[in-house]
Amino acid sequence: MTMETHSAGVPTFAAPAADQPVRQRQAGGREGGGTLNVFSQAFLVLWAALVVLPLAWAVLSAFKDDKQILSSPFSLPTTLHWDNFSRAWTKGHIGDYFLHTVVVIGFGVFFTMLLGSMAAYVLARYQFRGNRAVYYFFVAGLTFPVFLALTPLFLTMHNLGNAGIPMLNTYHGLILVYVAYSLPFTVFFMHSFFKTLPTSVAEAALVDGASHTTLFFKVMLPMARPGLISVGIFNVIGQWNQYLLPRVLMNPQSGFDADRSVLTQGLINLSINGGYKSDWSGLFAGMTIAMLPILVVYVIFQRQVQSGLTAGTLK
Repeated sequence: MTMETHSAGVPTFAAPAADQPVRQRQAGGREGGGTLNVFSQAFLVLWAALVVLPLAWAVLSAFKDDKQILSSPFSLPTTLHWDNFSRAWTKGHIGDYFLHTVVVIGFGVFFTMLLGSMAAYVLARYQFRGNRAVYYFFVAGLTFPVFLALTPLFLTMHNLGNAGIPMLNTYHGLILVYVAYSLPFTVFFMHSFFKTLPTSVAEAALVDGASHTTLFFKVMLPMARPGLISVGIFNVIGQWNQYLLPRVLMNPQSGFDADRSVLTQGLINLSINGGYKSDWSGLFAGMTIAMLPILVVYVIFQRQVQSGLTAGTLK
């Protein structure tokens, strides 16, 4: 640092020339970072609008009558027609479809989480011959599109029915397919999470006399709760919104009772049950009823989902 003296005799300090490029680079970095932040925030705002606006439009349309939906689809409802929801729930049989879906999703998610966490724990904490092969076998399931397996899956379940094991058009058959469909992601996610858990805790439990089963259910599984909540939410959303599998495996046209359809099938039935005159207001009300549980579940558990997704990288 150099000191300069002005005519008034007051000394002033000037930064060395070597510091000036550093300051310029810092200022340029702040300007570049500010531009990137503005672009990122603008993209997030656009993305939020693309997600929120269709949902808000569907919810607002659920409170309109058919005339206002067709004449002014983007306007606010002049009168709140709450009867749309009751009509969709009773006459549209959304209530029955909703109950069927809750039963299927309840058992499907339970067995998915149980089997997926057990498989992931064994693959993550125990070394044996073929460990990596089994793990990559599960991971390979993530790359296989479900629509490519529809025909062989249908034929397999049909042949099981011919062998005396009814699987088509049954809830237990659909539940088993949901479990198989959701296992690859569950094993992949929980395998990484179990890897982050401390080994010393497991060793201390084994020294105290805990069996491997007790170690898993009483020690390791409670420690993996954030990951279980996160992957559980994803499984609920994925199975709740599933349409292809129930459409193929529970087809009313194959002699199956249509009243036992799940919610995604029920919305299609609601849109076409009027023949040439569709019940648009009832359809939007049914869509709102179908969306509401998933939105409520995610809003309640959003912090747990975020903590579970980041726990593996923070530990």
